Amino acid sequence: MELLFSGKTKDVYALEDGNYMLKFKDDVTGEDGVFDPGANTVGLTIEGAGQAGLKLTKFFFETLKEKGVPTHYIDANVEETTMTVVPATVFGEGLEVICRYRAVGSFLRRYGKYAKEGQDLNAFVEVTLKDDERQDPPISEDALQMLGILTNEEYGTLKTLTQKISHIVKSELAKKNIELYDIKLEFGRDANNQIVLIDEISGGNMRAYKDGKYIEPLQLEKMMTAK
Repeated sequence: MELLFSGKTKDVYALEDGNYMLKFKDDVTGEDGVFDPGANTVGLTIEGAGQAGLKLTKFFFETLKEKGVPTHYIDANVEETTMTVVPATVFGEGLEVICRYRAVGSFLRRYGKYAKEGQDLNAFVEVTLKDDERQDPPISEDALQMLGILTNEEYGTLKTLTQKISHIVKSELAKKNIELYDIKLEFGRDANNQIVLIDEISGGNMRAYKDGKYIEPLQLEKMMTAK
């Protein structure tokens, strides 16, 4: 295996068969020791976070596969905290696509003059550039097209896929009486230039609440995978 990239929450390796392997870490994003899925820095290390993140990711990616949603997922080994995926290239140097059902986090920080905390949002889709130096600035469809990051048609596909995937995740959480407030997704192009969901779907990239109380990532995994 060849280490291609060491990220905040996982490492990426190239396998001999041409596929990639993601190794999940126990590091999670946040600030001052407090978890925040939208943060640009590793805020804390939680023992078991990598395994919990992969277990939930495996569950959601396999659910998406059953529903015919294109992803990079091949399989996962929860014990070894590894996931095998097909190679995919990101848009520009990486985009994050957020689907919001309630006003919390950075949305509330930016638009708090008009939005109330917890206010209903109708699966609002927002795209940000992965750029730690500039704190992941939001970017519009027109700017993405003008800067050559993606076409208007690709943006439409990205938005449609984001809302479809988010709705599936929201529905699965609702089966456990858990409400999805927002979720952060990443996409890339596979070898056939098809837009596919990449990275992970876990408590580390969403905000979920039960009875109005926020659920920590490890607790979310336990609640979702409990029989």
